[in-house]
Amino acid sequence: MASVPSSTSGIHLPDTARDLVKILVAGPFGVGKTTLIDSVSEIRPLHTEERLSEASTTVDDLAGVREKSTTTVAIDFGRISLTGGVVLYLFGTPGQERFRPLWQDISYGALGALVLIDARRVDASFDVLALVEEAGLPYAVAFNDFPDSPRHYTEEQLRGALDLAPETPMVVCDARDRDSSIDALLALVQHLIDHQPPEQSR
Repeated sequence: MASVPSSTSGIHLPDTARDLVKILVAGPFGVGKTTLIDSVSEIRPLHTEERLSEASTTVDDLAGVREKSTTTVAIDFGRISLTGGVVLYLFGTPGQERFRPLWQDISYGALGALVLIDARRVDASFDVLALVEEAGLPYAVAFNDFPDSPRHYTEEQLRGALDLAPETPMVVCDARDRDSSIDALLALVQHLIDHQPPEQSR
């Protein structure tokens, strides 16, 4: 499996960069996509966040995320270099239904998606999973470990609730923690390597 170099080269791509890979970081509103990209990016991340307004409360479901005061309105963007010359370009996608028209443009050229899920509100993830599957993207699922996340669900129960295929990676991560977030991304990268078409693996 790929790993992360001990040092990065600032804003410039490392000389060893060989494979540039576009990855989506997807998930419902308030699940931690921006936080994850912040935690792993070797460059200063690009954010397109705006403050939530009174008007947005009538269209955005704030259940479970009442403390949230901003939202991504286009993309988040970050970059991380892995050993072996692999560089991941991370595109964080908006989580609300009203930004659905952006999906076709943002997902174009992506090789896979890391879907963040909040175990406190699993049902909020169904629309995003449907979008990822409609786009035909391989994906891994990462449960962002909030302090009050339920601990009593088994892996089988969570897979059943999300209707995940047996081969779909499912991990737990803390989006605030660099190492934990990198492990989630590496699970996706390994999944992409294991399931790439034969003509690409030669």
